[in-house]
Amino acid sequence: MHSAGVIRMSTMAWREHGKDVGFYDETLTTVPDETRRLLEEYSHISPDRVIPHILEFRDKLWGVWAYPCVGQFKFVSITIQRQKSYERIVESLKGGARYLDIGCAIGQDMRYLALDGCPSTNMFGLEKVEGFVDASYDFFGDRQTLATRFIIADLMDRTNQDAEALKGTVDVAHVGMFLHLWDLEGQTQACERITEFMSSKPGTLVVGNSVGRTKAGIWEWNGGKAFYKHNVESFTSMWKEVGRRTGTNWEVRGWMHDGLGLNGEKGHWDDPLTTRLMWEVERI
Repeated sequence: MHSAGVIRMSTMAWREHGKDVGFYDETLTTVPDETRRLLEEYSHISPDRVIPHILEFRDKLWGVWAYPCVGQFKFVSITIQRQKSYERIVESLKGGARYLDIGCAIGQDMRYLALDGCPSTNMFGLEKVEGFVDASYDFFGDRQTLATRFIIADLMDRTNQDAEALKGTVDVAHVGMFLHLWDLEGQTQACERITEFMSSKPGTLVVGNSVGRTKAGIWEWNGGKAFYKHNVESFTSMWKEVGRRTGTNWEVRGWMHDGLGLNGEKGHWDDPLTTRLMWEVERI
């Protein structure tokens, strides 16, 4: 295990898009309070430079990988503090608990925890797009100070030795906005994989958020790949199946939060039933 910085795997070919797509927003007029707090207090960016800094950085990230979360500025969305167990997580990390951010993107949630006093030495980030991690140091200005260790690998890659070394050691895991990118079976298998990282102690927490829908079901992107959007009931049912397959027991807490936009607004592409699903899964 590397002591700090980026743990690498083979070079990836970044996906490219032009800017004439529905998920590229031309400008940004406001940011959430927690994002502004992080950039002003952690990165020491002056208030009048926060939005220009995000705009400039977004176009750099767009050249790395043109994800919708980049085009819509959601790479600066901080969701860990929306968890109902946030204060408990902070106290746990201050006490030495090990934290893994899965699909961490530019690591904004880990840096927010660091701002709230959590030691970054016990934080790990798992991210498959190496360019996001490399660019994050310049965005936050903490290349010399952040002790978080980043592992560049796909969640489902069981051949990465650095990721495998974390198995059974994680006390708190945060799952970024990606579970909805699979169908129901794919999500179930991804959650099985997540349980492999978690400590066997009761109280171990997995928290996260994903694209949800008040009426759960399959959703197809332009007639292509099928995704599954959960509501609280279907998500709970899925974790019961995860527990059955893995021989583990989990208490599931979930709630619908708001729209999926950076500032909680509904996306113009979303149907009326689509929303953000927030969730916490605790080992019992």
